[in-house]
Amino acid sequence: MLNAITIDVEEWFHVSRFRKHIKREEWPNMESRVLPSVARVLTLLQDFDIRATFFILGWIAERHPEVVRLIEERGHDIGTHGYGHQLVYNMKPKEFAQDLHKSLKILRDIATVPVTSYRAPSFSINYSSLWVFEILKDNGIQVDSSLFPVKHDLYGGIQSPKEFFYVSLNGSGNLVECPLATRRVADRSFPIAGGGYLRMFPLWFLEKSIKVINDANRPAVIYFHPWEIDQFQPRVPAKLMDRFLHYNNIDQTEEKLRALLAKFQFSKLQDVIDSTKIEKMWPEW
Repeated sequence: MLNAITIDVEEWFHVSRFRKHIKREEWPNMESRVLPSVARVLTLLQDFDIRATFFILGWIAERHPEVVRLIEERGHDIGTHGYGHQLVYNMKPKEFAQDLHKSLKILRDIATVPVTSYRAPSFSINYSSLWVFEILKDNGIQVDSSLFPVKHDLYGGIQSPKEFFYVSLNGSGNLVECPLATRRVADRSFPIAGGGYLRMFPLWFLEKSIKVINDANRPAVIYFHPWEIDQFQPRVPAKLMDRFLHYNNIDQTEEKLRALLAKFQFSKLQDVIDSTKIEKMWPEW
C-alpha cells in the first residue's frame, strides 16, 4: 500500500515548544540552518527515488525562495504551513485568513506548481477552530493534513476518522483531510506519524504500526521536520522535559527514516489520495 511522506519546513527556532523562550521578533537574528537541512532531506528522498509533500512556512519562503525552487526542481509537491507558525486555535478567523493569504501569495509567486494543500503549525486545529476549513477552501486549498486524533498538550482531541475523509463545509463543498497516522493499542490511540514519535519509539514498533494501519486498508501519513536530522543545531535553554522531547534521539532520525523508506512504499500526498477510495464525510452538521 502507498503511504504518504510529508515534511514541515521550518527553522529550529520556530518550534512551538520553544515559543516562550524565543520571541518572534528575535527570529530574523537567529542562525538559519534550513537550507542545508532541506538539502539533506532531498538527498535522502532521492536515494529512495521518493517524491514527498513539503509544507513550507511562508516566513521561510519569503527569506529563502531558493528552498522552494530546490524542492520543486526535485519533483516534490509544495503546500503551505501558514506564514508565521502561529497556533490556529489562538487566532481569530480574520487573523488566520491574513496569515494564510500571505503565505500562499509568497509560495505561489515562487513556485510554478499549484499550491493547494495545507498543514496547520503544530497540528493546531481543534473543535473551537473548525471554521478554518471554510477559509482554506476559499483560498484554493483542496487538501488538508492537520488533524491528529490523539491527546497532546499542544494539539489533538478531535475525534475525527483515522482514514482519509472529506471535510464537509456546511453546504459549500468539501476538501480532503489526510489525518496523521495513529495506532490503537489497549484502547488508546498512539501517535506513530513521525516527528518526536519517530525519535521516541523503537523502529520495530513503528514498522509494526505502519503494517497494522496498512493491513486495515489505510495509508499512513508520516511527517518530520528538516531540523530533526540536524543534530548540531543550537540548543535552547528550555525546561528539561521540553529539551528532552525536542532533542531526544535526534541523532537517530535519519537512520530510522531510511529504514522505513526502504521497508514501505511512500509518495506525496496527492499520489496517495489518488490511490485511496475516500468514502467518509465529517463532521455531520
